[in-house]
Amino acid sequence: MEGRIKLTSADGGPSAFFKATSHAFGETIDAGRTRPELVALLCAQAFDGFAKNVAIQSEGDPVLACHGECAGCCRLRVVATAPEVFLLTRFISVNAAAFAERGIMLLNRIEAADRALGALTEEQRMAAQAACPLIERELCLAYKLRPLACRGHAAFDKGSCLAAARGEAVEAPISTPHLVVRSLVQNALMAALRRAGLAWGLYEINKALNIALSAPDALEQWISGDDPLMSARIPDFDLIEAGAIFDAVEG
Repeated sequence: MEGRIKLTSADGGPSAFFKATSHAFGETIDAGRTRPELVALLCAQAFDGFAKNVAIQSEGDPVLACHGECAGCCRLRVVATAPEVFLLTRFISVNAAAFAERGIMLLNRIEAADRALGALTEEQRMAAQAACPLIERELCLAYKLRPLACRGHAAFDKGSCLAAARGEAVEAPISTPHLVVRSLVQNALMAALRRAGLAWGLYEINKALNIALSAPDALEQWISGDDPLMSARIPDFDLIEAGAIFDAVEG
C-alpha cells in the first residue's frame, strides 16, 4: 500500500499518509468496482497496510500482550466498514454448515447478539459482558478476517486489559500506534468509498452481519450505491462532520 512512512513532520505526517492511502484505495475501487472480489481486495489492502505501517510506528515499543488467544476485548462494541462486514458475511455463509456440524450455530448466535446487543452503546455493551458471537472457547473463529477495529486495540498488559474489559476502574496501557494507524487506514478507506459513491459509514458489527446474512443481495445493493446496512450505522459517527474533515485534508 502507498503511504508506508513514519508519521513524522519530516515525512509529511498523518495527512500525507491519509491522502496516499486513500488514493491507493480509490485506485482499487476504480479498477474493481464491478468485480465480485472488490470487498476482499479492499480488506486485504486495508489489513496489509495496517500491519506494515503499525510495525513501523511501533518500533522500540514494549512487546504486546495480545497474541490472538485472548477474548478479553471481544466483549466491547465492534464497529466496521461495509467491506469488512461483507467479507465476514462471506466467511460465515461459506462456513456456517461446517461450524454447525461442530455444534457452533453461528447464524443463530449472530441473530441473538443483534437482538440483545445491537442497539447498545459501547459502555452498555461492556456492562453486558457478552462475547462476540464469533468467539468460541476464547478464540475468534474469523481471526484472520477481523475488522480494523479489532486489530487496532492492542494492550501491553493482559491483566489490566481484562480488568478494564470487565468494567473495573483500571487504566489499561494500550498501544497508541495501533490506535492511530487503525484510525488513519479506516478513515482513508471510508474517504475513498465516499468519493466512489459507495456507502461509507461505520456499522455495529452484530446488526450489520445479521442484515447482510438475511439479505442475499445486500452486497449487490451496496456496490450499486445503496446502503442496505443503514439501520446498523452507529449513531455517534457523524457522516457530515467526517465528510467535511476528509474534504479539508484531501483538499
